[in-house]
Amino acid sequence: MKPPTTSIQPEYLSPKLEAAQAASNWPLLVRLCRQAIRKHGRHHKAHRLLGFALRQDGKIEAALVAYAKAAALWPQDAELLINYSDLLLMQGLNNEALPLLEKVVALRPEHSICWVKLSQCCYALLLHERGYEASQQALATAQGALQRVDALTQSAIHRRELGQVREAVQDCREAISLVPDAAHLYTNCLLFMLADPSCTANDLAEMASSFSERFEKPLQPHWPSFAAKDRSPWRRLRIGVVSPDFRNHAVMYFTEGLLAQLDRQQFEVIAFYNHPVDDLVTTRVQCHVDEFIRIHGMSAEKQAQTIMDADIDIAIDLAGHTGGNALLALMRKPAPVQVSTIGFPGTTGMKSMDWWISDAILDPHDAQQWYSERLYRLPIRAACYRPMIRNPLWRYQPAYQVRPTPALENGYITFGSCNNLGKLTDDVLRLWGSLLQIVPGSRLLIEGKNLEKEDIRTAYTQRCALLGIPADRLDLVNMNTANQYLTYHRIDIALDPFPLTGGTSSNDLLWMGVPLVTLKGDGLRGRMSSSILAYMGRHEWIARNQEEYLHIASTLAADITALNDLRQNLRLETEASSVMREDLYAYEIGKALRTMWLHWLEQSDHPEWTPAQVDERVLYLMNNMPAAPDTQEFLIGVAPGSRIPLSQTYQKLQNFLDLAKNGPPPLATQQAGSDVLSNKFWIKATELAESILCAKPHDPVALTVLAEIENAHGHLDFGRVYLQEALQALNQEKALEPAVEQAQKYAQAASAYWGETFCSSGTKNFHPSTFHQGN
Repeated sequence: MKPPTTSIQPEYLSPKLEAAQAASNWPLLVRLCRQAIRKHGRHHKAHRLLGFALRQDGKIEAALVAYAKAAALWPQDAELLINYSDLLLMQGLNNEALPLLEKVVALRPEHSICWVKLSQCCYALLLHERGYEASQQALATAQGALQRVDALTQSAIHRRELGQVREAVQDCREAISLVPDAAHLYTNCLLFMLADPSCTANDLAEMASSFSERFEKPLQPHWPSFAAKDRSPWRRLRIGVVSPDFRNHAVMYFTEGLLAQLDRQQFEVIAFYNHPVDDLVTTRVQCHVDEFIRIHGMSAEKQAQTIMDADIDIAIDLAGHTGGNALLALMRKPAPVQVSTIGFPGTTGMKSMDWWISDAILDPHDAQQWYSERLYRLPIRAACYRPMIRNPLWRYQPAYQVRPTPALENGYITFGSCNNLGKLTDDVLRLWGSLLQIVPGSRLLIEGKNLEKEDIRTAYTQRCALLGIPADRLDLVNMNTANQYLTYHRIDIALDPFPLTGGTSSNDLLWMGVPLVTLKGDGLRGRMSSSILAYMGRHEWIARNQEEYLHIASTLAADITALNDLRQNLRLETEASSVMREDLYAYEIGKALRTMWLHWLEQSDHPEWTPAQVDERVLYLMNNMPAAPDTQEFLIGVAPGSRIPLSQTYQKLQNFLDLAKNGPPPLATQQAGSDVLSNKFWIKATELAESILCAKPHDPVALTVLAEIENAHGHLDFGRVYLQEALQALNQEKALEPAVEQAQKYAQAASAYWGETFCSSGTKNFHPSTFHQGN
């Protein structure tokens, strides 16, 4: 927001305040404002400037306190209120900002920026109808291109959530035409294009290319040469992982295991965090990595310099064209090798991004045409899923264990979807309506945001009815993060949307034992679920067309007993496959990173070589790399900056357990079954066991300790599940090479079924023990 201007009420204006503000001397301005307030408690100008100066000086908590006092004194000062609200929004305090912004638009209804901020606040609170209305008021009052772009942006993001995807894309394209030098407009447009059935893979690639042409091309002549970089092929590499999502975010379902388990003999892992707010997940990330660097709030130039100063060898972008990305920094080429994966299902469009990590199902043999990056297809699935990032130990709780398929009790089949409502286009809902007609008595459950609101439920029910889904066979469930995973207990068969298929939700439901029917798309956005199923060996649930989609779903629904048998085994099947094998994934990513490093070395040393010659040389090197050093023990992050060997962690765990047992008996000091642990050593043992499981899921020692803790406190159901998990972990022999071979066999079977050419970038004859961190 802009600095506060002259007070709207007559009062004495201190020349010193004005001078400090003009000079952007924020510490001085803070002191002067406080002096003025001490002398004159209702000094309007000082109250207005104090919060702003504290914010500029990085004193956020103090700024919030100052703004709150000022707003109480001057509740009709629209400029003060909007600056206060903007800071609240920046800190994620949207509930506090909403009433202030409602007051602001009442005070200044002719100002477009006020409506934009209200719309922005409504988006964070899932108030999309109100947010869309505010965006239209912003459009009506906009003056000039910049204000119109801000209004169009808010209109687009709310329209997307309201299911108006094509209109959202149109808003984005209009905004880009007005202000083509605003990078975030391209990000929004690409995100919304993913769900627009009228947008093709070529359309996405062209928009990404336009982004690169506008922002990256002028920077290319200034890319560093990295002439002084240590060019040793087998040395320990510094890997910089760049993301705004080291927090409670979908990306972490696929990243935490990699950060914890990437081989520390080969790699040092540095996290670059581009988001202002931390949470419990952020703290865990700080424990997993070797160094944690914050880059939020920096300019793109400063972010790039920070990455360069860290002497990064390979930068991994986990955002792509999603909110909070650091692409403007990465296009300055701060690392010699740059890789994108996971965050956005498609190309960055950038020439500075060397590789995109994929697999043979996500990106078929002809997919390179849609990427500026070179595709590196893992021989396994390109992402590895871990459930329960918000509450890791809930993974083992009885409430989240697989239950019988609900049709056994209901007597009818419930199809279901827990995807973002923006993915459920008319074509999707129409197909699901046809399925209900094929399967007599079946019902459709749809979970989505805001469906607890009567007006939204009514409108959505009417929309479904027009598309062939009768209201009396439709169950609408409000999306609530507290119910994540639990809604799947109500679904017999999950239905995937298209062209943008499920991502995290597809992994969630399969882990919960629910079979999934998906429609194979042409590009990555339409193949995310196909990749999961193919690498589980379930290509028979992947439809090649809509007719086959209906056939697969109705066939699964025809035999409830078989469906239940399938459900009871599906979690084990999912966990045993490369979909959830974190050890396998970390190992294959390590191979990929080493291969990419060697590519950079060979290309730099032999600029006259053809790509085929470079490939041949790198393959030779990978197949003849030096013998592995002595195996390093697995490290556990027990605190930010503190990683200790697993054996030491076990010893600490045992010590806590012994001290706890020597204390008062738990059931003598509290009621049986209480949720409160009886002394600090039980708590410490639980926390340390959780740290182990966050780095190494299914660790049998940690699970056994947790079973003992739960049993001692009367939580016998919890203890039984922990013990079952521990025994299962001990009984599972995880041979690395056969798992890779199995994954490739499954992918080849799917490719043959579809009539596609299977391709993978995996190296040959590469022994799994080489540079592999032991467990």
